[in-house]
This record gives sequence, structure tokens and C-alpha cells, in this order.
Amino acid sequence: MSPDDATADNASNEAAATAAATAPDEPTEAAAAVEADLSSHEYYLNRELSELAFQERVLHEAEDDRNPPLERLRFLAYVTKNIDEFFMKRVGGLKQQIEAGVTEPTVDGRTPAEQWAEVLATVRPLFDRQTRAWETEIEPALAEAGVRVRDYDSLPAETQASLREEFRETVLPTLTPLTFDPAHPFPFISNLSLSLAVLTRRNDEAEPQFTRIKVPENHSRLIELDSPDDTHEYVLLEDVMEANLDLLLPNVEIIDVSTFRLTRNAEVGRNEEVAEDLIEVIEDVVEKRRFANVVRLEVTDDIPARSLELLTEQLDIDPEEIYYRSGPIDYEDFFALVDIDRPDLKLPAWSPQPHPRLGTDEPMNTADNATAIFAAIKDDDILVHHPYHSFEDTVQRFLETAASDPDVLAIKVAIYRTASDSKVIQSLIEAAENGKEVAVMVELKARFDEQNNLEWVRRLEEEGIHVAYGSLGLKTHTKTALVVREEPDGVRTYSHIGTGNYNSETAKGYVDLGMMTADPEIGHDLVKLFNFFTGPTLDEEFKKLLVAPVTMRTEFTELIRRERALAEAGEGGRIVAKVNGLEDPDIVAELYRAGMAGVDIDLIVRDICRLRPGIEGISETITVHSVVGRFLEHSRIFYFGNGDDPEWYLGSADWMTRNLDNRVEAIAPVTDDRLRGQLQFILETMLSDNRRRWLLQADGSYQQVTPDEDEAVRDTQSLLMEQAYRTATQDGESDADTERFMIEHGPGRVGHIIDMRPATGDAGTRWSVRPGLPGTKLCSRGDRRKHDTRVPFSEFAAAHDIERPLFDAEAPDAVCAYCWAAAADHTAQPAGSDDTPDPAQ
Repeated sequence: MSPDDATADNASNEAAATAAATAPDEPTEAAAAVEADLSSHEYYLNRELSELAFQERVLHEAEDDRNPPLERLRFLAYVTKNIDEFFMKRVGGLKQQIEAGVTEPTVDGRTPAEQWAEVLATVRPLFDRQTRAWETEIEPALAEAGVRVRDYDSLPAETQASLREEFRETVLPTLTPLTFDPAHPFPFISNLSLSLAVLTRRNDEAEPQFTRIKVPENHSRLIELDSPDDTHEYVLLEDVMEANLDLLLPNVEIIDVSTFRLTRNAEVGRNEEVAEDLIEVIEDVVEKRRFANVVRLEVTDDIPARSLELLTEQLDIDPEEIYYRSGPIDYEDFFALVDIDRPDLKLPAWSPQPHPRLGTDEPMNTADNATAIFAAIKDDDILVHHPYHSFEDTVQRFLETAASDPDVLAIKVAIYRTASDSKVIQSLIEAAENGKEVAVMVELKARFDEQNNLEWVRRLEEEGIHVAYGSLGLKTHTKTALVVREEPDGVRTYSHIGTGNYNSETAKGYVDLGMMTADPEIGHDLVKLFNFFTGPTLDEEFKKLLVAPVTMRTEFTELIRRERALAEAGEGGRIVAKVNGLEDPDIVAELYRAGMAGVDIDLIVRDICRLRPGIEGISETITVHSVVGRFLEHSRIFYFGNGDDPEWYLGSADWMTRNLDNRVEAIAPVTDDRLRGQLQFILETMLSDNRRRWLLQADGSYQQVTPDEDEAVRDTQSLLMEQAYRTATQDGESDADTERFMIEHGPGRVGHIIDMRPATGDAGTRWSVRPGLPGTKLCSRGDRRKHDTRVPFSEFAAAHDIERPLFDAEAPDAVCAYCWAAAADHTAQPAGSDDTPDPAQ
């Protein structure tokens, strides 16, 4: 840092400190009024309705004919999967509160009963749209392309005969008809199981009998038929069952057959405080969940009154909890259709790429490979971005290499969710076999993964590995790994701090980040964290990590308040955060106060958001974005402008109360300039997306951003795939070869950055352009005051023989003169040199 830089930074920090120090200890009457006003219900959106608004955005992708048919079907199936979990977790919890007599409203002013009623009413039109999208758009588009789900009655007689024989041989032996009559109790119906409701009558019976038949889950629901090449035809298993019930129920008259599915509450209480064994508690939770109360019943809209009456009475559900479906119930099984080999009906296939700094042809267990990967991390921090970078070639390789490296002394990993055939777990077992100290934190309370995690715990313990199960009253959600290695200059730690699970399956479809670092202070903090997992208490002092539930809330609050103080002192203020959810009322209130002070805030929130942007005098400087694409956005990034000395963070926590207070989480600072640039590129790309981005309105609705008629489409995930592919290819350009220019579009408007790279061969110079991040100075190298000089873009274009516009939209106005001069000639003085010529003179 130059002296001028230090002076500028100190002045900025002093301004923030002065602003904070001179704030009155006691709130003024006006300030007190504002504080009271911020507690008003009208400033907060409802959590449950915000989650359903996210499902509506997912459903929009199924309705959007810009997506290929099988991609639309994928989104349609995700809507079913997501809303199933929503009912099990959120609606189940609301119903428990209602039954317990809870009437206290949430921060948005709604009681549990009011939320329950609004949620049920909001879901109904989503289901209608889902069915309509399948029946009127997706199914016809697939049929036109030769992919059909046939009605059983429309099949030729010979096909029906073949299916009848298949049913007799492979399905019939697995079926168990359960009849309800005075001699038989009403059958138990498992959660999310698809069933047939059959009414039958014997000759001597006046009233029809009810029989429940479960559609077997161990048989494919979509039965593929023999069909010509390049076509795929299917029939639903329940349709085959219905057409051949006479084989299962002989000697009775089949009056009616309808289909239904129920959803049970997953919010089963557990008393950890009195438990002697946490494993027994979790096993009890898994068992109780099977018999939990019903929170939803889905039925085909032609169900007869007799069947519906029996189901309603025996399952003890309200009429509001019944959903009538005209199309198939449970589109999640249609994921099987998405997987067929029809690339013409999908988006281009994506294969995660090797990381440019970790790529190797060496086998994992060679000494050279071990030396190379640890040397790379020791040289500079490494940022991995899934699914753009391969999980197997980065994180998994890091752990596999550590397991076989003779210089590694210990490996410690925190597991929240992992793959059913996890190679990460296998590498930990191998490490123990190789004599290394291995400690694993496996969170048993990871909802819906409890059974899988229990099995891994038993396997690890059988191998003699130290296993911690979690903490009483807290979920361990942090994604961290620590490798301790003996090297010639002493013992060194290598750390991985991530936003996603150590799961090779989800790493292909979830967007996550991970930082690999040899920073000794981060390693020191992780040692403390892992000692808590196996020891009695959690240390409350960490050198670099923000750790929940001890320091993270306070640290984030102080970071937000610092930006507010800078804005109040006239020094500006900038916050950009990318999270999955923004639910914590206190964080929302802090953001409101920062917005009222003039801090420029962009929030990229995947789903739940309580904050209302655009409220006059409160949140006019706050914009909330949401990006919904082929991959699930799951990473967390935090940027605080801090004058001219920005701070960056990444980690596992969202701005939700559960993350800040009820979970063990870890957020790490990102100090490496190269990694900061990569994070900045990610945020810039997302904030300029005009294909998958939505903007939250003050009323809680979302509007999708669309390109103008003459504007190029910018799809975040497509651009990031392109970047990952380019940097991974043999002749790809590295960031080190890139010269960067800041382009202005005029006061108060978003600028652009031009990247100039030397191309291969005789291609000369390759130019690319991308939008800038509002409120930041991308060309802030060297003395920042030198970047205040701008020259007309026309001069820049003429000097570099640019014959056509670099922009699909309007041409820029100016270019940073200092960066231009520093980068125009590759043999010139490097950026930041005081001898760099000024082209404005």
C-alpha cells in the first residue's frame, strides 16, 4: 500500500469512527420515532408467503417456453418436491402452533392461524398452474417430439395384454389390498405415498367397501413401452393397476377407482436435554415422523363422495387441507423422464470443469500430486465454484490427497449432508487406516437426511474414527474441513471453508463456493471450532472467522452499522449480499437504518425475504434480486464497501435467525485480491442478468427482468459456465493476462468493465465487456485519486482500432484514463506506477 493509499484509507476509517463516536448515546425524539416505526408490521413480509413466492418463480420456469420441454418438466417436478417439503416442515409447524393455542403474531403481524389459512389459499392456484402447464404446454410439446405419456385406454389391445401379463408377474405379488370394514381397521397410510382408493361391492352388500392399495415405490411409476426409434412412450403404473384390479380383487364389483396422496407433518419434537443418547433421540424422531398428523390430502378431482368422506373422517383433516388435482398427482416422479437421452429437448449438457490451479494428470495418491496441491494452496488462496468447477477434482481431491499423503497428521471434517456413496467418507476411512488422526462431525439433525447420516456414523465408528453427533440445542451447519500437515518449516494447517455440503451429488446441481487456504489464523480458528464439536464448550474468541452463535450476529451488525456511519458522514456506503434467505428481523431493521442513511444496498436473495424494498424514506436505496436458473443458487457472499478498503466474506450462513442463533456456522473473510476479483465478477454477473433475475417489489410480488429488444441476453449461469470452460481449456486466458478498463455511462448509472486479453495466434487482441458493480471502483489499483480522470470513450476506441461497438446497448461515455495508460501497452509500467503516462495530457 502506498502512503497515499494509507492516508486515504485512514481518513475513510476515521470518518466512520468519528460518525459512530459522535452519535448521541440517547436516541433523539425523532430517532426514537423512527425506531418505533421500524417495528411496525407493515415493513416486514411474511416468511411463509415469501417462500411460496419463490416456488412461483420456479413454476414460472416450467411455464416459460424459452426453456426446452424437458427442462420445463424438470422445474415442474421441482415445484412438487419443494412444496411437499414446505408442507411437511412449515405448514406442519403452523398447525402445531395452532393446536397448542399460540396466537402471538410474527413480525409481519400474522398469527399462526392467519398464516395457515393464507398459505393454503396461496398454494391452490399454484397447483392449478402446475397442472395447466403440464396438460396444455409441456405434455403436448413432448408428444410432438416423440415423448408421450399414454392413457391406458388409448393403447392397442396387444400392448394392453402385454402390460397385463407384466402386472401379473412383477407388480401383483407386491400389492397388499387393505379393506376398511368392521373386521378391518382403517389402514395406515405412509407419508407421500401414492394410493388407489377403490370402492367395491359384493352381490349381497348394500354399502360399497373401501380398499386402499398403495402404488409400490420399488417399481418405476413410468413404465416404458416398446416404441419406434427416437420416440419414448410411457404409461403410468397407477393406470395399469386400475385397469387390472380384477386380478387383485376377484369376485367383487369394482365401482370406482381414484388416486390420492397425503402429506404428514415432519416437525416432530425431540427432547435433547433429557436424552442420554442423541442417536436414540434421532431414531425416535425418524420413527415418530411416520405416524405424524396429516397436513394435506391430494385427490383426483373425480373422487366419489363416499371415498372422500372416509378419508376426511379417518385422517382427521379439514376441508381446506384437501386439494383436488385434475392431472397426475406427484410430478416428482417425472424426473425419470427428464433423464432420458434426448439432448435436443434439454439445455446443453454441462460437465463441471477442472480448476485451472488444481488441474493435474497425476494419480491422487502420488507424492508429487500431494506436494502440488498443498503447494498451490500455500502459494495463494484458491476459490472453487461448483458446479462450474468439478467437486471431484477440487474438494474431494483435497481430502483424498490428504488421506494418502504421509506428511498429513490429521484430518477433521464437518458433515451436514453427504452422498449415499460418499467418496469423502471413504477418504476419511482410508486416512484412519493410514494412521492419521481423523475426527468427523456428523450432524444427525439434518432434516430428511437423519437415516443416511446415522448409517455413516455407525460406519465411521466401526473404523475407529472419532465421531461427534452435534450439539444439544444447536445444529452444526458449518461446511468446514481442516488438514494438519508436517512440513520442513513446521506444522501447517490447510483449511476449506465452504457454502455447500461435502456431497458430490448436489455439487452438480447446487451453486456453491469454497475457499482453500493455508492462512494460519483461519486454521487456528478451525482448530477451536472442531475442539468444540468434540469438547464441552464453544470458544467465544476467533481471530478471523465469524462464528455463530457466538460472534456472527454481532460482527454482521457492526459491519452494516459501519457502512451506515460512512454514509452519514458523507463518505458513501455500499453493501452487497448474496444469501438464500433474509428472515432475521434484527438484520432487516439494521439494513433499513443503513438504507435510510443512504447506503447503496443490493441483496441477492434466493427465496425467503422479509425486507420490503422501495419504501419511501426507509428502503429506497435497497434493491432485492432473485436469480432462478438451471442450478440452485446456494452460495453466500457478503461485500461491505468500507470506503476504499472493501471487505469480502463467504461461508455457510444466511441472514436468518436460525443461522445466527440456533446453528453452528462459519463465515470466513476473503483477503486475496484474486479471489475478491472472482467474487466481484460473480456478483456483477448476477446483478446484470436479464434472463433469470427477478426484482422484489414493495408489495411482496416479483417482476422478472427482461432484455430490451436490441439488448443481448445475459444469463448468469450460462456466463459462468462459459468462463469456467474458457479458463479450464488448454489455451484459455488467465486473469494475469487481462487488462481491465472501467467504462462510465454517466453520473449515477451503472458502468461497464472492458476486459482486454491477448488472443492466441494472429488474432490480435480479444475484447469482452461486462457490466460493472454499482458503487464500486473496479479500477482501484495504486493511488485511487488518479482514477478520477476520465477521457472520452471515442478516443479510447480510436487508439485501439475498435471499429464496432463493444456494447449491444448504448455506447459508453468515458474510460478511466489511468487504467487505460497502464494497460494499453503490455510493456508499459504496471498499474499503480507513478511513472504511468496520462493520456489526458
